[in-house]
Amino acid sequence: MNQAIEVNNLSKLYRLGEIGTGTLTHDVTRWWAKVRGKEDPFQKVGVTNDRTVKTDDQFVWALRDINFSLNQGDVLGIIGRNGSGKSTLLKILSRVTLPTQGHIKVKGRIASLLEVGTGFHPDLTGRENIFLNGAILGMTKSEIKSKFDEIVSFAGVDQYVDTPVKRYSSGMYVRLAFAVAAHLESEILIIDEVLAVGDAEFQRKCIGKMDDVSKKEGRTVLFVSHNMASVRSLCQNGLVLQNGTFGYYGSVDSAISYYQHQSTLNSSVNFSIDDPAIIGNEIIKICDFSVRPMSGDLLSISSGVEFELVFWNNTPNINLDVTFELVNLEEVKVFHHAAIISQEKDSKEGFYILKGTLPANLLNAGQYKFNLLFGENQKYLLFRVNDIIGFEVLNEALGFNSSILPGIIRPDIPYQISFKENVYELSKS
Repeated sequence: MNQAIEVNNLSKLYRLGEIGTGTLTHDVTRWWAKVRGKEDPFQKVGVTNDRTVKTDDQFVWALRDINFSLNQGDVLGIIGRNGSGKSTLLKILSRVTLPTQGHIKVKGRIASLLEVGTGFHPDLTGRENIFLNGAILGMTKSEIKSKFDEIVSFAGVDQYVDTPVKRYSSGMYVRLAFAVAAHLESEILIIDEVLAVGDAEFQRKCIGKMDDVSKKEGRTVLFVSHNMASVRSLCQNGLVLQNGTFGYYGSVDSAISYYQHQSTLNSSVNFSIDDPAIIGNEIIKICDFSVRPMSGDLLSISSGVEFELVFWNNTPNINLDVTFELVNLEEVKVFHHAAIISQEKDSKEGFYILKGTLPANLLNAGQYKFNLLFGENQKYLLFRVNDIIGFEVLNEALGFNSSILPGIIRPDIPYQISFKENVYELSKS
């Protein structure tokens, strides 16, 4: 088969801190090393991009020695935790940024959807942006016209196609951007996790369209998502990134299994208020968050789950809320539930303690993670943290979780059972 993408020893180094500080000195030092045929001195000292470890180093490898190749028509799922380098890899492949080391070989035109509004000019209408994107891909006006109606219909923006896209909602933006990327004639389609902005029905349409362009049209697809169910249904192979380094490359089922076993989290976090590593920002600081069984020593289907959050609020006199978001390892949301702290703009500066419970016989066996969202008036996001803690629910009936029964919930349903000997009795009941 024809090779579409080849990536060799790809690395990307970033400098932390304020842009422009000391760059002249570093540029001269780099130039002098290059003149003498020496390695860039700053590349030697760069550390791995591990956000859990505090470092004083100014240089971080966002990507380090990534190698893989794709044939025409392959569909690759790229997975990894936040900050693992997924978006950086796609930006390099899309030529948005250049690699520090290594090189890539790409055969064919690339259509990319990396973030909301990628490639769109906000002051142009939807119609004008469709033609602009097609021209960038090297298509003629007649070729774009032949796809125009299909693009607009898929995106569902018929009524707004002559409105400047800066007035679109984020969902409309993504729908049109995906439709443009998927329908215009490019050999390679690169999609970041922006599809999460769309509703469930549109996400299903997108997955179906990506499946069509790979199987029916022979186009190569690179797909980044935290939704393992989508990755498994669409992709043949998976690439796992860990802190910017190569974790695993192989079949999609093996890659997802590898990722899930590598992404285990502590069941609690604890910080003192003056700890420099505390999770939070200038408004919210998370001091303690933990889960434990409501009964017994182990979290199981029948034990129930109790969780407790302690956080510091630094902004009084607002309507404060905290949303607890529970997801499984395939990033399927189990629930998204807000706790209202204050409703009369009467929040206080200080510590808040929240306790919650999930009843027994609710969660199925498996691994789960908590995300936290702090907001004002349930509209304005003050702080968000994903994957802050994790826990595993055991199936005490099996004694282990190597063969978890399907489903997210496992309710204890009291059935009423009756029996009738003949049809006559059944009709009378």
